Amino acid sequence: MESLNIPVLTLIVVGLAVASVALSPRVRTADGFFRGWTETGQPPGVLTLTLSQVTTWIFARSLLNAGILGYFFGIAGVLAYTAYYGSFLTGWLITDRLRFHHGASSVQAFLFQRFGRTGTWCFNLLISLRLLSEVFANLLVIGIVFAAAGDQASNLAMVAVAAVTLIYSAVGGLRASLRTDALQMVLLGGALVLLLGFALVHPLFSAGAIVVSSPELSSPGWILLAVALLQVLSYPLHDPVMMDRGFIADRRTTRHSFLHAFWLSSFCILAFGLLGVFAGLNDGGEDGFLASLEPLLGGGAMLVLAVALVLSAASTMDSVYSSTAKLVVVDMGLVRRSATWGRLAMVATALGGLVLVLVGTDDLFAAVAVSGTASLFLAPVIVFSILLGRDVARWSLLVTFGLAMAGSVVYFLEDSGYVAWIGALTGVEHSYSKLLVVTVFILAGGMAAFALGVRRRERAGGSS
Repeated sequence: MESLNIPVLTLIVVGLAVASVALSPRVRTADGFFRGWTETGQPPGVLTLTLSQVTTWIFARSLLNAGILGYFFGIAGVLAYTAYYGSFLTGWLITDRLRFHHGASSVQAFLFQRFGRTGTWCFNLLISLRLLSEVFANLLVIGIVFAAAGDQASNLAMVAVAAVTLIYSAVGGLRASLRTDALQMVLLGGALVLLLGFALVHPLFSAGAIVVSSPELSSPGWILLAVALLQVLSYPLHDPVMMDRGFIADRRTTRHSFLHAFWLSSFCILAFGLLGVFAGLNDGGEDGFLASLEPLLGGGAMLVLAVALVLSAASTMDSVYSSTAKLVVVDMGLVRRSATWGRLAMVATALGGLVLVLVGTDDLFAAVAVSGTASLFLAPVIVFSILLGRDVARWSLLVTFGLAMAGSVVYFLEDSGYVAWIGALTGVEHSYSKLLVVTVFILAGGMAAFALGVRRRERAGGSS
């Protein structure tokens, strides 16, 4: 993004920061800070909840990932990443079942009821790592956007975005996140429509070429689509941002917000991914997504793209802060239930994310590559415990958790080039093929452990 007008972008970002701070309410109640309710005790409506769901799930990292997958693997890569947004459908099913069939007030409450502290410990460890990694990944995207201005400007931009989102999140908690998400989603949607429009009117744009851009069924994009379809059941449960929004409104509002968020977010990700396909078809995969898109669309379009990335990063980070506060104070109960302790948890998360970025790593995927794989330990929980209502031994959860953690670590080591175990055992070479192998292995082992756990408890008359 060498032609990016940094001064103009900076002015736009400052304006967005001022608007977000001005829009954020000063919350005085615990329900307002941790649940997003108004001062009079009213939960958010369908529109607010839908826009918040969409903008918090269209991470800056997600936009780049969709574009990069389209650039390298064509339409298959875009469809694969879009498939993950089916998590809104499975997420609605999970929260609805938890709340209105099992009567749980949170995911942690259900896991404690079924698996004791073992269940909550495993779950809290996973989502704590995810929350921290989201701060890291989105700040890193901010650094990439401002990289053309030099390292000092890039670092300053990351610190500034972290600080501004922290300020208004600390003032208003989840209530502030919901209100600013609505504004950010409207602006983000407009930016994405503009970008897609720039591509559609370009003389080199060909809808037919995009449709047939992944002709080989062995393409890594199609393999990743298979992985996404296998992971989409468990993926939403390990995202506290989505789960938190599934427990704050009535049943009808929650259902409609999840269903509308599904089609709206899928459209946004698909649209951005098509920019990657367009760039790849006209560049030959030589220069990279952003570098090849710049000469095609020009400096004006790249400024719009940069604004979209900053918006998506900010909207995700304020939601991560509010979810962290709720996790530490409400769900884990580590400290007294107060906004003050929630704000301290937010500060710790912001500092942790900044440290991860500023120590020198520049791998966008390093901290998040394993989250979907690690979350697979929740798939048997969803099938056996949440959907079927079966009582399962705690050892089954521990075995499945161990499989998922081991599998995610092995995949990370394989993808980073440290080991070559999966290739040696199976003969597959591409990282997505290895990911598919790991996914199937974890799911098969986890389902088997839970099936055995059910039968043993029944024979033992209900003892674990």
